[in-house]
Amino acid sequence: MTDASTNVPPLTPVLTDNWDADRSWSLESYAGRGGYEALDVAFAMAPGEVIDLVKDAGLRGRGGAGFPTGMKWGFIPQDPDALGGDRPKYLVVNADESEPGTCKDVPLMMASPHTLVEGVILAAYAIRAHHAFIYVRGEVLHVVRRLQHAVTEAYLAGHLGADIHGSGYDLELVVHAGAGAYICGEETALLDSLEGRRGQPRLRPPFPAVAGLYASPTVINNVESIASVPAIVRNGSEWFGSLGTEKSKGFVIYSLSGHVRNPGQYEAPLGITLRELIELAGGVREGHRLKFWTPGGSSTPLLTAEHLDVPLDYESVGAAGSMLGTRALQIFDETVSVVRCVLRWTEFYQHESCGKCTPCREGTWWLVQTLTRIDEGRGEEGDVEKLLDLCDNILGRSFCALGDGATSPITSAIAYFREEFEAGMHTPSRELFPPAASTAYAQEVTA
Repeated sequence: MTDASTNVPPLTPVLTDNWDADRSWSLESYAGRGGYEALDVAFAMAPGEVIDLVKDAGLRGRGGAGFPTGMKWGFIPQDPDALGGDRPKYLVVNADESEPGTCKDVPLMMASPHTLVEGVILAAYAIRAHHAFIYVRGEVLHVVRRLQHAVTEAYLAGHLGADIHGSGYDLELVVHAGAGAYICGEETALLDSLEGRRGQPRLRPPFPAVAGLYASPTVINNVESIASVPAIVRNGSEWFGSLGTEKSKGFVIYSLSGHVRNPGQYEAPLGITLRELIELAGGVREGHRLKFWTPGGSSTPLLTAEHLDVPLDYESVGAAGSMLGTRALQIFDETVSVVRCVLRWTEFYQHESCGKCTPCREGTWWLVQTLTRIDEGRGEEGDVEKLLDLCDNILGRSFCALGDGATSPITSAIAYFREEFEAGMHTPSRELFPPAASTAYAQEVTA
């Protein structure tokens, strides 16, 4: 199966190309495939030229927002007379992956940590930073250890430390394990945590580009964003721009989970459709049909089977009423109660709210109470309207995007499946959607 418009195969292994190699996480394996060669290419350029290269490539942030990466790097003040221009610069990699359904950064760091390390060196050189940090979720201890080992290998090989490759450029890289809080995926809460404080979002402005880590100019990028840089430096901006769509360029990792025959990571150009990805994954489980799905994790509005052919790029998914987000494609068939699914996600957001702002702290609690009543068949007259009113009072009024993300699946689920919420006025979800079908599926998988 190919994309007839571009003749690009649906799978484009770049970040995942070496995942099947013997000891792919080792420096020996990575270097054998051209690893760290991009450093010499970049060091032959001025830092500003590396930023321009990434801008020309059209790389957009892979952490959810899709903001142009090169533009973000360009915000760092370099003029000593500019605000913050005389302070040290920092690069921080957000590896605190914890969005329900999102599972792309952890396998990337496990399979090929040196791809990330090389990307860190290139990005830090571009913004003229001499200290960089990788902030990893503390629960994934195996990932922390693998990254620390890769960083040690890079130091011993002369890829980190003083006078890297004889270029005169110095860089210190620290792998920092967080204490495990979803809110620390928000960039300013991550900075507070990195500084040793409780992870809570900061008031902006000032923005991190001017006053970030230790009140100094800071770039914060997702793992996949930084890991994409070495391939761009090696192959050029035109090569990268030839993949994807006009406004959403390049390749990304799509994480398929749920009711598909072969869940996993599928690296493909932006613009591929869910129908194509499901075909690559062997289809929805036999005897069942797609009911709803998330394009970018649980904090993005749900989509349904009518959106199977929407190109998975930032613009098209946005036009369909959702967000591409982290490209965590969770697939649910007709045996799943949308009310119960949304309730489980909302319980997560209630638990993970940092409590700093009232709309999120109180609003998520009331959302859980109302959804629980409906799920148990004890819904009251006006509960659906109450849910919509609560979401309206949270959306755009919380301190960070956690509150907004908690409302997205609820409002979209009501828009597409209002009858299920209304049925919860008198019938529990467990009766509308008996667990027998899910149990049979689990037995089928384990067999």
